[in-house]
Amino acid sequence: MEQRVSLITLAVDDLDRSTSFYDALGWQREETLEGIIVYDLLGQSLGLYPKADLARDMGLAPEDLGTGAMTLACNQRDKASVDAVAEAARAAGARILKEPHEVFWGGYIAYFADPDGHVWEIAHNPFSPLRDDGAFRWQGYGEK
Repeated sequence: MEQRVSLITLAVDDLDRSTSFYDALGWQREETLEGIIVYDLLGQSLGLYPKADLARDMGLAPEDLGTGAMTLACNQRDKASVDAVAEAARAAGARILKEPHEVFWGGYIAYFADPDGHVWEIAHNPFSPLRDDGAFRWQGYGEK
């Protein structure tokens, strides 16, 4: 298996509500088939798909999908951008889990949950600057 993620699919209870949330964050939708919403990202896509349909596709009951303790992270160029994204998420209806704050390793982060409880980390990591197009790598894009 190649070391990459192509599509992240979030199981959602209410497709219209979740779509409105991501639209309010300023994300641009791609044309998609009915019943799934896709946002192209840098190098992959994020899909919103009704939880019942995703469970049916897997041959599971919706309650068997679990909650998947994880975060989706979106790194920012600076601290002010972390603050701005946290406020945009709040205005769109996110539940702020942790307000923007300095962290022990020298970064600046915030956490919020989307309408379905998917947790997002918004971070500025001064040790891993983003590429001009916004791409992120753990060690940055300097010479190795």
